[in-house]
Amino acid sequence: MSDRQPSAIWPDAASLDGQGQLSFHGRTAGSLLDEFGSPLYLMDTDMVANRARRFAQAAAQAFANSTTHVSYAGKAFMSKEIIRLVVEAGLLVDTCSMGEMRLALAAGAPGRRLVLHGNNKADEEIALAIDEGFDKIVVDEPQEPARIAAIARRLGKRARVMLRVTAGIHAGGHEYISTAHEDQKFGVSLLAAGTDAAVLDVLDTLSDPSPAVSDTGHAQGQVAGPQEGRELDYQVRSPYDIRGAQVTDQDRALAAAMEAVAAGPALAVLKDMLSRQDDLELVGIHSHIGSQIHEATAFIQAAKRMMLLRKTFYATDAFTLPEVDLGGGYSVAYTDGEDSMDIETELSRLAGAVNGLNRSLGMPAPSISFEPGRWIVAPAGVSLYRVGSIKPVALPEGTLDSQGRPISERVYVSVDGGMSDNIRPALYGADYTARLANRQGSQETMLARVVGMHCESGDIIVHECRLPADLKRDDILAVPVTGAYGRTMASSYNQALIPAVVGVGAQGAHLLMRRQTIEDLLDLDQG
Repeated sequence: MSDRQPSAIWPDAASLDGQGQLSFHGRTAGSLLDEFGSPLYLMDTDMVANRARRFAQAAAQAFANSTTHVSYAGKAFMSKEIIRLVVEAGLLVDTCSMGEMRLALAAGAPGRRLVLHGNNKADEEIALAIDEGFDKIVVDEPQEPARIAAIARRLGKRARVMLRVTAGIHAGGHEYISTAHEDQKFGVSLLAAGTDAAVLDVLDTLSDPSPAVSDTGHAQGQVAGPQEGRELDYQVRSPYDIRGAQVTDQDRALAAAMEAVAAGPALAVLKDMLSRQDDLELVGIHSHIGSQIHEATAFIQAAKRMMLLRKTFYATDAFTLPEVDLGGGYSVAYTDGEDSMDIETELSRLAGAVNGLNRSLGMPAPSISFEPGRWIVAPAGVSLYRVGSIKPVALPEGTLDSQGRPISERVYVSVDGGMSDNIRPALYGADYTARLANRQGSQETMLARVVGMHCESGDIIVHECRLPADLKRDDILAVPVTGAYGRTMASSYNQALIPAVVGVGAQGAHLLMRRQTIEDLLDLDQG
């Protein structure tokens, strides 16, 4: 039997041989554990670089008439080599703590390729970002512009700033990863409290005017198109010459939407930022609506609201925001059959909606930015474990599996890691799968739950999967799609040692991050 990829959710260079051994760029799972220890995080570094380039290319092609920027959301996974790979692929890097900032700078990323996020930035973090010339600091709350301006003035520099706006679009999977609804800690709301968001529905009805009609004979920002029955009026010499009869219901609805935005908190903060232009360079607005979003609809709704804010700010202050950052949240499949975002298709949909709306609003296209993190690194990562105890547990009558089928027994398969190296199943209820990686295994399977070694009943890595019935101690299990939020959220709970991260590519395998040691734990304790 020739080598084959296990399935689409595994790294591109993962393969199974005729004996059932799982390999990555020719290195078997067993040989990697023998060399680097167990458990182990594996990262296909070639795949990371390829996916970074692919996203940048998809964004540039979708928004062919705009400048595009792509920032890697470093919180997904940061190491010096990963930072260098994404920067070489043309990306910037988002940071949100002093540790992330210092790591990115230590990796050789220049300040102009870095971004600072955060809802509670320390003065030291702001000062470092200004001193290193970060591409932008994303403002998250109304008092922050004054703090940033004061620090910039003290340093004798001007800070590039962008406002994070809560668009009111709820998207993503678990509540904790949906970040643009109002009742959460990030950003400044687009609309004042109590405002009926239905006033923004006009954004879904605006027509995309032809170039011949869009900017001729009408007040700037009014929407016109051949299908509306309007004709060019060459006697109109200024917006004030337009007659009341020519103002449509749609014009009035758009004006009402702009008035609602003009009365909102976000515009007030933008005005404050603009008033401090001696110390602050206002470069744009930012929206992030959540994570694990499979298609563009929610992004389109949020983007439309950002473009309306941009139009309204121009109407009130004659300032055209240069850039709109549409954030991240692009989904990946964690299990076979699960959806993942088709980046090329969905970014094209997004571009069509954004460009059409800006033409309707009579606004020039802004630069467009994106912040993928999970999409770039999650599919490139795999976690490897050695099997320990295997415990069949009889279940009460009426127990159902995830497919709604009755089951009488579940086999608990314990491994030498757990929630300390992958907290997502316990934190979000995230689903993963696993497979035997060192041999073929029997055709007969068992319903298994892969659990960790920690003193928590919620210490679950895989809630449910089918594993060979002859699974035994010291076998190797591989869990795919762990490149994001595994190592970066790891802990030493129960004084467990955080696993090493090994990069594997065409050039072989090497350490990205070494394993934590007992000496590391003891050195931290100064009692």
